[in-house]
Amino acid sequence: MRLPLIPILSLLLVNGLIDYYIYRAVSARVKGVHAKAARRAVAVSSFLLAAALILIICMPKRNGGDDQLRCIMWGLFAYFSIYIPKAVYVVFDLVSRIPALAKRKRAKWLGRTGACVGCLCFGALWWGALVTVDRTEIVRAEVEIEGLPAAFDGYTIAQISDFHVGTFGNDTSFVSKVVDDVNALSPDAVVFTGDIVNRRSDELAPFTGVLSRLKGRDGVYSILGNHDYGDYLDWPDEASKAANLQYLKDMQGAMGWQMLNNATAVLHRGSPTDSIMLVGVENVGDPPFRTYGDLDAAYPGDLDDANVKILLSHNPAHWVDDIKDSPDKNIALTLAGHTHAMQIKVAGLSPAVWRYKTWGGMYADADSTHKLYVNTGLGEVGFPARIGATPEITLITLRKK
Repeated sequence: MRLPLIPILSLLLVNGLIDYYIYRAVSARVKGVHAKAARRAVAVSSFLLAAALILIICMPKRNGGDDQLRCIMWGLFAYFSIYIPKAVYVVFDLVSRIPALAKRKRAKWLGRTGACVGCLCFGALWWGALVTVDRTEIVRAEVEIEGLPAAFDGYTIAQISDFHVGTFGNDTSFVSKVVDDVNALSPDAVVFTGDIVNRRSDELAPFTGVLSRLKGRDGVYSILGNHDYGDYLDWPDEASKAANLQYLKDMQGAMGWQMLNNATAVLHRGSPTDSIMLVGVENVGDPPFRTYGDLDAAYPGDLDDANVKILLSHNPAHWVDDIKDSPDKNIALTLAGHTHAMQIKVAGLSPAVWRYKTWGGMYADADSTHKLYVNTGLGEVGFPARIGATPEITLITLRKK
């Protein structure tokens, strides 16, 4: 978790101006015996919130423990859950003053509307933190693939992604619910497309027993995401970091998951010649995320051969940059995660679109030769809420085109 100093200081300044505006508004509009107490409440709360943010800034992020990281996440969330509604109110109230430019009365109803909308924002934020976070949504998608063997027509793949189990501490209840939901779908295969932990592999230890219950008729396959390499923690040496990554691989192996670390698994149905290739790469990232993946190593054969290939790649930018519209890469479907839809989705829209054009759902290139599905993830990182972006389990059904 990176907290850049200059943006944070700018945030403190902006929020200080918001509080000053509210203080002036309270001073002008609250009269009588409660006026002094109201002004004091605004001033004291502003000071305490600024002090809390400064304290959070000063807490170590890369070397602190998991409990401390969760404390930072919840602290930042609580801070923004107060200032976002305040900012909404101030915007409405400023607009209410526009008639005064024509020497008319302030539109008081706008100020009251701003207060109501601000309260709704506060409620929505905390609803996302306390309710939406564990309300899984099963999304079903059918994908037509040219050349798909007839035996695979109707083949189902359950995709899950971005668990970030460190956010849950030792509480396995949500992870257990996800496992039950996936198993109830009776998929032919289960794939996990990266980011099973936040920073270090031992976050996974309390969950191995639960995750070992995950079943697909042809197995459970997984790849690594940018959070799985230990890049967000300062290690004493490279050997410690390498041991951390090996521990993660060992645990997933003990769970019965097959990791496709730049590797390919062959899935068979019917006759021995009826097969599709499940290709998995290590993380391929756009800056600032590091690239570890190697598609040529993952599939040593000719990527343009006739075999139907499904690629597991954590970051959808890999598809955009290297797979989409590529005549020399016969990869019918890519499954990715990573974006979380920024854990905010309202009326089908997400601010993630400002970072990734392919942030959630199904995409295809110009002639629909290469398709991409982006799962918006299960867990949280950065802030412990999902505002409308419910945890997603995707059930993909393959169809012969």
